[in-house]
Amino acid sequence: MPWNRNYGGRIAGRPAVAFVAFAGVVAAVLVGQGGLTTVVGCGMVSDEHPSQTAKDWVTYADQVVVATPEREQETDRRDFKSGMFAYQTDRTVTFRTDQVLWSSGKGSARTVDKGFDMVAPGWRVYRESGTRIKRTAPNASRLETGHTYLLALRWSGDGWTVLGEGAAVPFDDGVVDQGEWCGRVLSKEDVARGERFSRKDDDSLEKAVLGQDAAAVKRALDGARAKD
Repeated sequence: MPWNRNYGGRIAGRPAVAFVAFAGVVAAVLVGQGGLTTVVGCGMVSDEHPSQTAKDWVTYADQVVVATPEREQETDRRDFKSGMFAYQTDRTVTFRTDQVLWSSGKGSARTVDKGFDMVAPGWRVYRESGTRIKRTAPNASRLETGHTYLLALRWSGDGWTVLGEGAAVPFDDGVVDQGEWCGRVLSKEDVARGERFSRKDDDSLEKAVLGQDAAAVKRALDGARAKD
């Protein structure tokens, strides 16, 4: 099952970052039960497993890794008989494992070894023009080659998946929240400006270590495990 389909009904947790970072680039926004949530094209989501806090990650993930997509292949094409789109696809993305920051240590937990595959959003193709547009994971990174990510992974019957929208974090140049997000490229400064307007009760791991490195992430995860 593609990781971007693993969401139920809770509103996503990055309410202002997208609006501030993309102001002047994207004119329209979506408004849901939680208020201003995200830019058009990323949608409103919830997680199959809690994915926001360090405690969520150490409770539900099998592995937390730094990983870089090395190649991708279009998969699972679905053709449409009517409408503006002729078809859409997913992408099977092959990752290089750069660093394992945390492991559950469970006897049944799988390891990512040197690399792994994961299904990510692909493309939609317009019927008349043949133009391809990016499909995006709701309120999360799309997982594109040329970028690096911090991922909280869980093994499912369909392979590796992230816990949810809070568990796929941009990590270019070893910096949390710097890189590709929702199909666009953000700097840590973009995200920091958005966080000024985020909810007061946002206790996500991503916000706690914004602009920091892998060592800070590991300390947060180890601290959450110790408290648990």
